[in-house]
Amino acid sequence: MSSAPSAGIFQPLKADDPEVVGGYRLAAVLGAGGMGKVYLSYTPGGRPIAIKVIRSEFGEDPEFRRRFQQEVRSAERVQGLYTAPVIDSDTEGAQPWLATAYVPGPSLAHAVAHHGALPPRSVLLLAVGVAEALTVIHGAGIVHRDLKPANVLLASDGPRVIDFGIARAADTTALTSTGVSIGTPAFMAPEQASAGTITPATDVFALGQIAAFAAIGSSVYGDGPSHAVLYRIVHEDPELGGLPEELRPLVTRCLSRDPADRPALTEVIALCNEAAGAEPLRQGEDWLPRAVAGSITERVHLLPAPAPTPPPRPVTPIPTEVSAQPPAPSAPPASAAAPTHAAPTQAAPAQPGPPRPAPAQPGQATVPTGYGTPQPYAQPPRPQPSYAQPTYAQPTYSQPTYTQQQPGWGQPTYPPAPTKPKRTGLIVTLSVVGAVIGLAVLGSLLPDGDKGDKGGTDGASGSKAGGGSSSASPGGSQKPVDPQPVSYKGIDIPGSHQLLLADNPPRPAEPSSGGVRYGKGDLYYYRDTTFGNDEFGTANGKLVLLNNSEKGSLDTCRKVTRFTEKITLDQLTNGSEVCVLSDAGHIAVATYRGKSGAKESSQYITVDLTIWRNAEAAKKD
Repeated sequence: MSSAPSAGIFQPLKADDPEVVGGYRLAAVLGAGGMGKVYLSYTPGGRPIAIKVIRSEFGEDPEFRRRFQQEVRSAERVQGLYTAPVIDSDTEGAQPWLATAYVPGPSLAHAVAHHGALPPRSVLLLAVGVAEALTVIHGAGIVHRDLKPANVLLASDGPRVIDFGIARAADTTALTSTGVSIGTPAFMAPEQASAGTITPATDVFALGQIAAFAAIGSSVYGDGPSHAVLYRIVHEDPELGGLPEELRPLVTRCLSRDPADRPALTEVIALCNEAAGAEPLRQGEDWLPRAVAGSITERVHLLPAPAPTPPPRPVTPIPTEVSAQPPAPSAPPASAAAPTHAAPTQAAPAQPGPPRPAPAQPGQATVPTGYGTPQPYAQPPRPQPSYAQPTYAQPTYSQPTYTQQQPGWGQPTYPPAPTKPKRTGLIVTLSVVGAVIGLAVLGSLLPDGDKGDKGGTDGASGSKAGGGSSSASPGGSQKPVDPQPVSYKGIDIPGSHQLLLADNPPRPAEPSSGGVRYGKGDLYYYRDTTFGNDEFGTANGKLVLLNNSEKGSLDTCRKVTRFTEKITLDQLTNGSEVCVLSDAGHIAVATYRGKSGAKESSQYITVDLTIWRNAEAAKKD
């Protein structure tokens, strides 16, 4: 097990630490937290990476694994200048892990603890970088939920936001209520502390706290027991006495208790630029104080080298058949055979007897010989193709006469068929006469009531007969083919979120404006915080709650007519099926799987979806 330079930055691996994770050899310990432990490793090309290994307790929780897989897939789409991109992951192994790019810089929490508060301009550049990072993270459908100074790293060219969305995987597992702490109470938003709805505005509140923490050097809601801090966040104003005046507009807007009063991320960046004054904000090598920048340089110098790769074990030669002829005296014993990956060594002086085979190059296949020593398999020389193009006789395009035999074909000759005279006029005449006779016979077979006494009846019968003939004819219209269903399991829809059936996969999101009941969502979950009448509905189609005797299918959804636009959750039980018919022509069966617990930090419902896209014509406005 390798050791690493310490100074509190890189800790050596301990006896209970793994040496290899997912094929990456670990070099040092970077830190540990409620979710797991973080290690330093390197890619095959020598780039340092940080590997977060999730605690085994979480790995044994099926619900955590499912959510962790969802969050990792979402995090892989986040590629921003101020985020640490996901490099690799394993969400299905015995212990899940996630690898991101390593950022050689201290966290904001570490920098403030060791060097004090940052100057106002550094705080503004910090806030701008974090706002840009959140823009990319929210664009991928992720709410960070655990944005705090420990999750903001200070690199030489700006901040980096890490661990986005990972807290989402743990906040609804059984472990969060049994002593495992996820998230830092001092940096939670009021809606998090009071089990309200989590939205992107939740991260904006945390951004305001981070900016104040960087400028003051401490939390604006104080320290102490978690319940006391959370009470102050929900009911009391922040302590901003030591905050520089130019930062007050930014921080006070972000720390509004009502999420609707907090600025959007574009407004955050605008507020930062206004506070900067005449000198525009530009990230550069001098954005941090010298003491903090020096700690970045120190980390680069102390970065431990990649752990040495152990030498491969020798390859045991493949046993061969006993040779009828004994080996020559100079042949080496089989136990002395060198592994196939060994580098070639200088040839020994020639000895009498058969020549020794050359060592195999790395990756070269070997075949056993009579001496029991692997010998490189020599590919037989392949004949090089001749690139001289053969000459072909150009065919003549004159039509051959079929009275003569074609040269080389060996086909018999046939005399030309005699030309028959055309009798087009006679054929047309006979066709007309036959049609008249057929109509006369058909008319004689019809009953008296159908022989034309009632012109209206005759016309209707003729139309009906003609329609049946058309549908049976090859040129008639055919029934359209139904689309194939696509199924999605375990979709969590948070309160005041909607989704579209056309999306693949459907991802819950907040409406761009207004509430979900007045938006464009094919499905939504509305939380009624006043009367508790939560709704499962659609703003872009119709719903039908199926009876227990009705099987959710495409045919069933087409036949049912008990249309509505919303269903209260007290009408649903686990397994209830709801037909959804969107105005865009998509049909779905939503199977209700339950609601989050009252004590959970976020409120959501879980549904399974089976969707037949474009099953009907889109409804015209």
